Amino acid sequence: MRQPKLTILVTNPAIFASVFLLLLCLAVGLIEPKFWTPLNIFDIFRNYAAWGIFAVGQTVIMICGGIDVSFTAIATVSMYVIGLFFINQIIKSVTYALFLAGGIGAVLGIINGICIWACKVHPVIVTIATLNIYYNLLIYFTKGRWLYNLPKNYLDFGLSRVFTIMWSGQPTGLSILTLFWMGLAFCTWLWLRYTGFGRKLYAVGGNFEAARRAGLNILSIQLFGYMYAGLLAGIGGFIYGGAAQFIQPNALVGRELDVIAAAILGGASIFGGRGSALGSVLGTLLFAVVRNALILLKIPSYWHSAAVGGIILGATLLAAYQAQAFQKSGISRR
Repeated sequence: MRQPKLTILVTNPAIFASVFLLLLCLAVGLIEPKFWTPLNIFDIFRNYAAWGIFAVGQTVIMICGGIDVSFTAIATVSMYVIGLFFINQIIKSVTYALFLAGGIGAVLGIINGICIWACKVHPVIVTIATLNIYYNLLIYFTKGRWLYNLPKNYLDFGLSRVFTIMWSGQPTGLSILTLFWMGLAFCTWLWLRYTGFGRKLYAVGGNFEAARRAGLNILSIQLFGYMYAGLLAGIGGFIYGGAAQFIQPNALVGRELDVIAAAILGGASIFGGRGSALGSVLGTLLFAVVRNALILLKIPSYWHSAAVGGIILGATLLAAYQAQAFQKSGISRR
């Protein structure tokens, strides 16, 4: 039976997110022409690079049937440890620091996966616990101190651009941080879509029992999912520190729902088995444009959280509607 056009639009996350993002950009641009300036556009992509990387990791977790709310704590720990290593000259190379940040995140992600498997409870409960453990241990040992005096090569990395143009007397251009975000999203999309292991992640999330009966190693697949999300959380923390030019231990924790909602808006399902890394980019940009528009339009700050809450509620309702539509129509969950 032929589906109504509205149903097709809503149940196709990529189309829905793209259309909504385009309409939102057009509306904001008509009200405030500064929105379309290169200075503003490039700043949006740079400032949300870390959040976009977090959303890619969250999408992978949701595809294999899990969820992780501890990624902000993982990112904070990774970022802070790297900052200490930089300041104390234990490590000097930005490349080595990037790999180390990803490694720290991957280890903490594996701990999440092991705890979830051992406890046999919903991953939200376990990752809320690890969120508090990771974060509060960091605050206890560091006293919550902000880190300044970071090395010049790390600060230069955070400010570097692929190319630079002048706009209204100010330099702007495509940030290297944005390139990291887009590169990680594209590579993740490729291996999820075109490799056997990527298809196994979809299979486990789509139907856990069928995947088990098919002989898939559920533990190794889910551990990989949490490890990969932790890896991207560590890299995202490293990117965030470079963008901010200092390290603030309380900057990330508390905004977990923004990223989860961005993943849902980009096509990930809270029930598992669906999602796209490229879709997470669209979901992140929706949040970025909304926050940027509120600032440009000089809306009072207390409305910012209300707007974000509305988006989160909308993403939840969308996820529920999509799940019902898929169940009724038999549309592929992938």
